[in-house]
Amino acid sequence: MTLSIRTSAWKDGERIPTKHTADGPDLSPPFEFVGVPRGTRAFALICDDPDAPVGTWVHWVLYDIPGTAKGLPEGLAVDAELSDGSRHGKNSWKKYGYGGPSPPPGKPHRYYFRLYALREPLGANPGLTAAEAESLAKAKAIESAQYMGTYGRT
Repeated sequence: MTLSIRTSAWKDGERIPTKHTADGPDLSPPFEFVGVPRGTRAFALICDDPDAPVGTWVHWVLYDIPGTAKGLPEGLAVDAELSDGSRHGKNSWKKYGYGGPSPPPGKPHRYYFRLYALREPLGANPGLTAAEAESLAKAKAIESAQYMGTYGRT
């Protein structure tokens, strides 16, 4: 089975519900990890918007998620380190945790959630940038998966 990430909040490629955006309560979406490869000891998750007018905008960096995790619950705390040992990096607002879509008016933007199944945790302190976390994750990845949602304002 191939690794996949999915959510019950929206179908892949469809509109992200308002409750997971800056126009609502801005809760991180719930995710399920499916087809986790043997030997996975940790996960990393990065969400970004390549359609942002200033270049790719990072909405979420989360790593050292335990390899036994089956997914993520809705509304994760925005603490630097979570009770299960997961660590947040910094998003483009220079904050820990999830920051939902908040695009300028116009064409809807695409939001990519990339999940990495890792053979070992990144082992870094909280606060990595997306580029730092992704570089480390790619070096330790067994497999990766992606899920996309869109969001726009008129």
